[in-house]
Amino acid sequence: MTHVVHPYSHRLGILRDWKSRWFSPKGTYKYALRGDILIRNYLEKKLKGFFVADIEIERSQKTLRVILSSSRPGQILGRQGDGAEILRREIKELLLKNKLLGEKVDLRLDIKEIKNAEANAAIVSQMIVEGFEKRLPVRRVVKQMLEKVMANRDVLGIRISYSGMIGGGMARTEVYKKGRVPLQTLRADVDYAANRARLPLGAVGVKVWIYKGDIFDKK
Repeated sequence: MTHVVHPYSHRLGILRDWKSRWFSPKGTYKYALRGDILIRNYLEKKLKGFFVADIEIERSQKTLRVILSSSRPGQILGRQGDGAEILRREIKELLLKNKLLGEKVDLRLDIKEIKNAEANAAIVSQMIVEGFEKRLPVRRVVKQMLEKVMANRDVLGIRISYSGMIGGGMARTEVYKKGRVPLQTLRADVDYAANRARLPLGAVGVKVWIYKGDIFDKK
């Protein structure tokens, strides 16, 4: 009781599915796990500013599939549409270099578009971080984002928390909330994301919770 639980892992198997979906034969688990971490770290660094919401990985014996969800898929694809192929080749080279991919395994990269970006916690946190790093007034950035997110029909509540050296004063934590965010209700569809803004005085952590209503069994 009273322990803080990650809203995503709290709902695994109830509302959420795993972000890495595969079954590994005996002795290969650590290599597959290391490969997943390497792919995620590389894509997060490479695609910073492209508003990537989610990276999902699926594996079978002959295929490795990486699914990218972004609100700006056109920027990833590039003008001539060769951006995805270049990215796929770079991921494959990275895995082969670290001996984490079999030569006969086919690597596929799928890019999905997120149409309602303001209702996605990961993208909202990236927008706030971008505002902080551009040195815009912190409270104005957060309050404008609250209004923008609550303007969506799907969203019933939002909570934004940030902490660190803000405005040159002492380090502090501030929380802004609008609507309701029931974290303990397992059927509540709560989207959560944490991000970090790099500022001259140090890092500022940003956390976003977005509540989109309850999900009931279709039966």
